[in-house]
Amino acid sequence: MNSDVRQRPRFIKCVVWDLDHTLWDGVLLENAAVTDLKPGIRETIVALDERGILHSIASRNDPEIAAAKLEELGIAEYFLHPQISWDNKSASVATIAQRLDIGIDTLAFVDDQELERDEVRFAHPEVLCVDAAEAATLADRPEFQPKHVTADSRVRRHMYRASIERTAAEEQFAGTNAEFLATLDMRFTISPAGPSDIGRAEELVVRTNQLNSTGVMYSAEELAALADSDDHLLLMAELEDRYGTYGQVGLALAERGPDEWRLKLLLMSCRVISRGVGTVLLNHVLRLAQSEGARLVAEYVPTDRNRIMYITYRFADFQEVGEENGVTLLAASSATPPEPPPYLRVETVAMERR
Repeated sequence: MNSDVRQRPRFIKCVVWDLDHTLWDGVLLENAAVTDLKPGIRETIVALDERGILHSIASRNDPEIAAAKLEELGIAEYFLHPQISWDNKSASVATIAQRLDIGIDTLAFVDDQELERDEVRFAHPEVLCVDAAEAATLADRPEFQPKHVTADSRVRRHMYRASIERTAAEEQFAGTNAEFLATLDMRFTISPAGPSDIGRAEELVVRTNQLNSTGVMYSAEELAALADSDDHLLLMAELEDRYGTYGQVGLALAERGPDEWRLKLLLMSCRVISRGVGTVLLNHVLRLAQSEGARLVAEYVPTDRNRIMYITYRFADFQEVGEENGVTLLAASSATPPEPPPYLRVETVAMERR
């Protein structure tokens, strides 16, 4: 298996659009008669949305007039955290990445003006800058074609909308963070991965960078084989609350032996980092290993983004016990892991030992 040497493919998570001469012809403030989008733009926005690719806006315009036009054209709902102001486009692009909590290298920026594209490219070389003349063909480019379109992909925009509502409620809440979490009625479900989960499992592997213990790139074919292996356990975790589902947000892959289980991969979506669920999945794997009389050893491979996973293991009382070919090994304590936090209802589906 060559998973550990593969390069993480470039994949666009969000398209940031200019407005004038990009979404439509003309300058909105000079031409109140803007009545429709450019040919192919609506179809492109919808097609990418159905693949789970998000949309936002970076435009120098009057916010109220632009927002009204987007509503009139029936596309306002597609744009998350639109930045319509007189700021530099590079600042707007950075704000969008920060508010969506995604890497700026997963953004594409579409603008008709070469000067604007160059300004963004200079400030953020990782951003894919696209001439508006090519906008209607974005869906044909490989960066915009995820290998799998999963159930989570199709509702990703709605999940982000729900997240915006949660954030607004949290900002207005007067109590402690734990008290707020208790109001969410969160349910965390952990279950062995089935055939219908493999596409999302691969998507998580490809898309998750920070909360990823090894950064190893497993293909869908490899994940399917591991899920069907007697010697491995592939778990998927899903979270939902009163605002709606977060989707499948976590994955754990364990190689299980009679005396030792090896946690080959643990990852969690950054979207749920503040919900306190990362260690819940880890502790569940530990309980399963302990129930079979085995110790749990986790693998950790440092990357430029995943230091937080090492901290997660150490806070969970894992201790370094060695290194193998650049892989740090951390062994779990023999103590019984703590119960999940009281604000979180955990439901598990029992694994079957074949």
